[in-house]
Amino acid sequence: MPADLPRLTRSGAPRPGVGIVHLGLGAFFRAHGAVYIAEAMQASGGDWGILAASLQSPGTRDALKPQGYAYTALEAGPEGDTARVIEVIEDMIVAPEDPAALVAALAAPGVKIVTLTVTEKGYCHNPATGDLNLSHPDIAHDLANPLPKSAPGFLVRALAARKAAGLRPFTVLTCDNLPDNGSVVRRAVLDLARALDPDLAVWIEAEGRFPSTMVDRIVPATKPEDLARVAAATGHHDAFPVIHEPFRQWVVEDDFVDGQRPDLGAVGVELVADVAPFELMKLRMLNGTHSPLAYLGYLAGHETIADCAADPVFAGFVRHLWTREIIPVLTPPPGTDLHNYAAALLERYRNPAIRHRTWQIAMDGSQKLPQRILGTLSEAQTPCPGLCLAVAGWMCYVGGTDETGQPIDVRDPFAAELRRLSDRGETPAGKVAALLSLQAVFSEDVAAKIAAPVTAAYETLVAKGARAAAQEIAQ
Repeated sequence: MPADLPRLTRSGAPRPGVGIVHLGLGAFFRAHGAVYIAEAMQASGGDWGILAASLQSPGTRDALKPQGYAYTALEAGPEGDTARVIEVIEDMIVAPEDPAALVAALAAPGVKIVTLTVTEKGYCHNPATGDLNLSHPDIAHDLANPLPKSAPGFLVRALAARKAAGLRPFTVLTCDNLPDNGSVVRRAVLDLARALDPDLAVWIEAEGRFPSTMVDRIVPATKPEDLARVAAATGHHDAFPVIHEPFRQWVVEDDFVDGQRPDLGAVGVELVADVAPFELMKLRMLNGTHSPLAYLGYLAGHETIADCAADPVFAGFVRHLWTREIIPVLTPPPGTDLHNYAAALLERYRNPAIRHRTWQIAMDGSQKLPQRILGTLSEAQTPCPGLCLAVAGWMCYVGGTDETGQPIDVRDPFAAELRRLSDRGETPAGKVAALLSLQAVFSEDVAAKIAAPVTAAYETLVAKGARAAAQEIAQ
């Protein structure tokens, strides 16, 4: 910490009661959902303070606790930075240190909502089918032990405690980028509850609520140099700030247990009956081009999405993806022009103040591809060479070596298996066939449909490189 700067500490403002527990506190929720919730209390009051929980490690708790869990949210726009301090997190539990404390906190009568950002892999499900993976190590542990490890395990054990105490269930509000994400977490919870206590599952199914949501804000990983940037903007040292773009959107199905929630509509949250058209638009158009840029851009040597968007080849490539491959299979949400939405996305990608690393977006691709890219490919009635090139780019990436022969640090729950499958193939066709056999990612129908064009795209990548391959499609 710079000697001449005071450390950020929480103000003396009155603290609300805890009404929300958040599982998986990361940068995105601190830059998005937590900001909305803080604003909703400012607008309309209520005890909606957040008790955060880490399901993995104490790093976030250890960084935020000395600051009273206050932190800086720095809006990075083309015109400059704007900082604000967020004081909505009241405390934090590290689940592996004391799982019983987290179960008790979730079962507390004042808690009405549990929010989650645990990433796709945190639901311990099979992305291709949606089934809870009962053989997942954490789920196997949770079936055998009363103190859980997994997000579904904590939800189920806490709901059981609430039922036993005669309390109403909490609303489970997932904020992860998954299609029909409310149904994903509902299915995981019900599958686990049925395996533990069928009567509990009946109660959850009848009384629980699992609204789907669509979240959108680009939040790059905070880098060491960002601490100096925040200090320059605020005059204090913050050990754990978040950086975010100006744009934000949160669409929420208005379906909460007993209607209890913060006044989200007062601060711009879109409360709707059906989130599906919004979420599909975002997953297919934003996330569905972020991933291609991540894999192909990384292979071509681009460090960030802004670098990709500044490259006319990749800008043309994503325009092609939107106009020729993605938009034709989408139904727009009411009042939305998808071509205008695409143009706005490209401007967001070009924001030079947001350094969203291609390597960061490339993480956990095995969990992301089915929702972001394979869904469009399965529905398309015409060829989709750009999206097939994106799949081939992912396959090259998980092979672990970039175009210059340097190793790639592949972060994926299937990283070892993906590398094994890639290495098994001695030719591009062999590598593609081996990777398409991974049914946790590719259904048999999708694998059969895309095998030939993905093989051709892989061969082009090997022969010409990612930028030249993208240029062929962008023309």
